[in-house]
Amino acid sequence: MIVFFLGLVGVTYYAVVVAYYGPHLFRGGFDTLIAVAFLFLFHLLLVMVLWTYATVVLTDPGGVPLNWRPLREEEKGDADPLVGLGYGIAKIGTNQSAVPGDFKNLDIGFCLKCNRLKPPRAHHCSICNRCILKMDHHCGWVANCVGALNYKSFLLFLFYTFLAEILVCLALLRVFMEIFNDDEVDLTPGKLAATFIAFVSVLGFLIMHITLVGANRTTIEFQAKDKKTGLTWRYDLGWKKNYEQVFGTEKKLWLIPVYSKDDKRRMPALQGFEYPTRPNWDPQH
Repeated sequence: MIVFFLGLVGVTYYAVVVAYYGPHLFRGGFDTLIAVAFLFLFHLLLVMVLWTYATVVLTDPGGVPLNWRPLREEEKGDADPLVGLGYGIAKIGTNQSAVPGDFKNLDIGFCLKCNRLKPPRAHHCSICNRCILKMDHHCGWVANCVGALNYKSFLLFLFYTFLAEILVCLALLRVFMEIFNDDEVDLTPGKLAATFIAFVSVLGFLIMHITLVGANRTTIEFQAKDKKTGLTWRYDLGWKKNYEQVFGTEKKLWLIPVYSKDDKRRMPALQGFEYPTRPNWDPQH
C-alpha cells in the first residue's frame, strides 16, 4: 500500500507538473504567473503530504513496555496541566479479574493475549500482535497502527491530502473542460466517478476524525460506546482540551507533525499512558 500510494503521488505529479503546468512556465505573460503560483502551492502541499505520511508510517504508534506498571502518586512529579484542574482518573475495570491484587483499584486493564497490564485506552492489535497506546485503528494505507504517538500526524496527513485534492481538482478543471470540447479524447464517466469518490472519501474520513477528536474518542471507542442516550463520555473535557490532547498546547505547532519539548514533558496524554476525566464523572449519566 505504501508503494501504491507513492505511485498515485507520482502519477498526479506527472499529470499536473510535467504534462500541464510545467510547460506553462515558458509561455510568458499571465499563463506563466498562474503556473508559478499554482506550482508553488502544489509543491508546498506535496511536501506536507509526504512529510505527514512518512511520519505516520515511520513513527511507532506506542506500545506497552514490557513489565509496565502505573506510576504511584509520589512518583509522578509535576502534574499534567490537564489533570491538575480538578480532573479525576477513570476506573476502566477491563478484565479486572486478571489484574494482580495490588493494581485492582487503579485505572488499568489486563490484556489476556499479551498476558500483562495495559494503560487505559490501550487495545490489542491482532495485526501488530501487541497492545497499542490509545489505538484508533490499524491503517492499511500506512502499513501501521494509528495510536497515541502518530495520531496527530495521521490527522494532518488527511488534512493536507484533502487540500491537495482540492487544489489539483481546481487546477485540472480547465483541462477537463478542454477534454470535453475535444472529440478526439475520450474521458469516460468512470474516470470522473473515481476522482469524485476519492475526493468525497477523504473529506468524509477527515470530518469523521475531526468529530472524534472533538469528543475525545478513538474509532474503537466510538464503535464500542454505550448505546444508551444521554450518557457522557468520561474523557470529554471540552473541545479545546480534547484537541490539545492530540495536537498539544502550542498552537504554532498544530499544523506540523511535531510537539514542543514542554508539551511532551508536561502532558502524559501525548505519550498515551494517562488521561484525565470529566469532573465528577458518573457512568450512569
